Amino acid sequence: MATTVMSVHQFISNLYTSKPCGAFRWSKRVNHRVRCCETAVEVAEKRKTVVKNGNDSLEICRVLNGMWQTSGGWGRIDRDDAVEAMLQYADAGLSTFDMADHYGPAEDLYGIFINRVRRERPPGYLENVRGLTKWVPPPVKMTGSFVRESIDVSRKRMDVASLDMLQFHWWDYSNPGYLDALKHLTDLKEEGKIKTVALTNFDTERLQKILENGIPVVSNQVQHSIVDMRPQQKMAELCQLTGVKLITYGTVMGGLLSEKFLDTNITIPFAGPSLNTPSLQKYKRMVDAWGGWSLFQSLLKTLKRVASKHGVSIPTVAVRYILDQQAVAGSMVGVRLGLSDHIKDNNAIFSLVLDEEDVSSISEVQQKGKDLMKIIGDCGDEYRRV
Repeated sequence: MATTVMSVHQFISNLYTSKPCGAFRWSKRVNHRVRCCETAVEVAEKRKTVVKNGNDSLEICRVLNGMWQTSGGWGRIDRDDAVEAMLQYADAGLSTFDMADHYGPAEDLYGIFINRVRRERPPGYLENVRGLTKWVPPPVKMTGSFVRESIDVSRKRMDVASLDMLQFHWWDYSNPGYLDALKHLTDLKEEGKIKTVALTNFDTERLQKILENGIPVVSNQVQHSIVDMRPQQKMAELCQLTGVKLITYGTVMGGLLSEKFLDTNITIPFAGPSLNTPSLQKYKRMVDAWGGWSLFQSLLKTLKRVASKHGVSIPTVAVRYILDQQAVAGSMVGVRLGLSDHIKDNNAIFSLVLDEEDVSSISEVQQKGKDLMKIIGDCGDEYRRV
């Protein structure tokens, strides 16, 4: 059967329209073929989900680009290279970006990126791009003017009239100001400055309280991985009852859930890969709390067997496993823009189907670990322990 070669811009145009494909379409950038029985829209639908609450809704890619690695010596990046990498991710269909402005210039990069999209891509392309950002305010009085000014900063940096999603975090539950802040954010949503309001690292008790106060949050971003299954104990049940979805991070544990750390003994200095990022150090502590490095190696070996069976990588299996969990709408995979490229692995997540044997073998190792809910507490409690 014949193949056709088309330019990147032709492929992009087809990807964001409903035109049926020919015998095959080939994209050098995406590096995969699309069968003729599928339209571009049908292919794109596999990637998408909708988070919603009442009249508020937002369609996002199920694998999000986590842009927190944009500052510090271990994550320093070139601005132009970073923006070019963002375009490559978006061109490959990975078009949802999650900002964490308190870690670095992610919102500024998004502003540059979105302007390049407006200039260089077809009009329909922009409708599929999403920029999700966070707001982590200091524990001051949450007045309407303070909240408005803070959100206006993000809107200006990202160069958008309305934020696709504002994910709100609050450190101290003893200070009830988080309810005031969320009510002001809801007002800004009604004014059109925010499309959807969401949460970051709230526990089940406070999520329920927020919903009872009539605040229409669409999602809660929480730490969730094969090692850290706490969100499936209490949070997922409330989400099922209310329709709130989970967006997960730490799903590949900063890179620990990868071939790089398989068959290694990091207890011996210089014998294996170093834990040279804050993320790796953080998630190594989670491994220690869960069951230690030996048990973690058993998990990695199991994941490698599953990955080899399907012709994918360990991180691909790790993300797919969490996407299949109750109430999970999407999972973030960190991107070191311009430094490394995981487009192929990330796209493989959408076509991977874990069978009963795969899930059973993973669960068998998983259950040998300790219950992190008893050790750490509910979602987000790791950030609030005294």
